[in-house]
Parts: sequence; structure tokens; C-alpha cells
Amino acid sequence: MSFLNSLNITGSALTAERFRTDIILQNIANQNTTRTEDGGPYRRKQVVFREQELSFDKVLGNAVQKQRKSSGGVYVEEVVENQEDFVPVYNPRHPDANEEGYVMMPNVSSTEEMVDLMAATRAYEANITALNVTKSMAMKALEIGK
Repeated sequence: MSFLNSLNITGSALTAERFRTDIILQNIANQNTTRTEDGGPYRRKQVVFREQELSFDKVLGNAVQKQRKSSGGVYVEEVVENQEDFVPVYNPRHPDANEEGYVMMPNVSSTEEMVDLMAATRAYEANITALNVTKSMAMKALEIGK
């Protein structure tokens, strides 16, 4: 694996984790949204990552054909809506309350979102560390020729 592939893999992970963080922040911002464009309460969104496969056969085939195709890493495959039930809250004065006085609130738990945000932040930091190690190795390799 070349030096640039290492950077591409780390870069793809940084991009994916940043997107995941944006979706988590969107969930937190909409945890009290009872009316969306679809007409119902906001549904929690979750990010699905997919591996960009890096197999020995693929790398060997590219080397034989003298191609420099980059592979490996991760990408966001899709953003899915959580299908858990909405949370009924008694508030008869709310404009979206039903006949019984209940408002259907989004299926977003601020605690769960904060835990997911911490996990995404830690993964982002780990990838920054990997990027710094790769950069440090490259700098040491350049010093060998001195």
C-alpha cells in the first residue's frame, strides 16, 4: 500500500465521521420538531457506513496493470430514518395535539444522541492521530536521505 493510499483511507474516514456528526447535530436540533414537510414529527436519522474494499487481489491487479487506483477506507452508503415509535406527550394546548391532548414528539433521545456524538468525536480524533502518524513517518523517511 502506498503512502498516498494511507492518506486517502484516513481522509475518507474523516469525511464520513464529519458527516455522521452533522446528522447527529441535525437530530439534536430537531428533537422538539412536531411538524415536518411530510406532515408528521421529525424522525431520527442514522448514518450507514460501507467499507471501500481493499483486497490483495485488487492491489496486485492494479500493480500488474500499472494503475494507481486508490481503494480502501469508508464511505457513507445511506442515511436511514429510525422507525421507532414517536413519543406521546400530554400537552392539550399544543397546536399539534390530537383530540385527547397528546402531541406526538420525535423519536430522538438527547442522551442517545450525545453518546453517538461522543463516539463520532472519538473516531474522528483517532483518525486525526492516524493521519499525524502517517505524516510523521513520511517526514522521517525524507530525513533518511540527509
